[in-house]
Amino acid sequence: MNELLELMNLGKIPLATSSILPILNGYRRPYDKINYWVKKGDLIQVKKGLYVLGQKLSNNIPNPYLLANQLHGPSYVSLDSALSFHGMIPERVFQTSSVTTRPNRIFDTPFGRFDYSQVRASYFSLGIISQGNPESGFFMIASREKALWDKIVLTSGTLFRSKLEVREYLEEDLRMDIAELRDLDLRTMGEWVPLSPKKTSLKLLVDTLVES
Repeated sequence: MNELLELMNLGKIPLATSSILPILNGYRRPYDKINYWVKKGDLIQVKKGLYVLGQKLSNNIPNPYLLANQLHGPSYVSLDSALSFHGMIPERVFQTSSVTTRPNRIFDTPFGRFDYSQVRASYFSLGIISQGNPESGFFMIASREKALWDKIVLTSGTLFRSKLEVREYLEEDLRMDIAELRDLDLRTMGEWVPLSPKKTSLKLLVDTLVES
């Protein structure tokens, strides 16, 4: 029981095996104890080596963005998940999407599906911000600008040849209000164009927003 109390005191964030093992330093077979906790429901295994507290120990549902950062890293939450987080699209999102420098992956977990899209490292580092709080933890997520950027870069077949096509994509495909995009950091977005795939399309995006 003392070990369970120590487990609860580790906090609400996802727990790596390396965080749990010090609690079990008196056990000859600590991994067997971890497996026992999983079987009892005291721990829920998200993937090999990553756990969250079960409902017996905590009523808190783990933050999917925290899980996303730790499931497959380095990564940050982006695409529809970040667009929804920032209130930029009206649709409800049913899986957590992230961008990573590692190979594409999909994880189906007890807490939903997590998908990861690969980009090169020089592009990856643009426009990442930290959100959250000390109590529940911090996670890395795309800024408003980078979330839209990633949506265009990583959606197959999304290429613009005119500003009209940009407006149609934003208003009809994404159902965004272009007027609400006027406060995006267009100068920074313009600086990203040479560092990004789909340069022509992204420059048209910036030019369209500048004129809106």
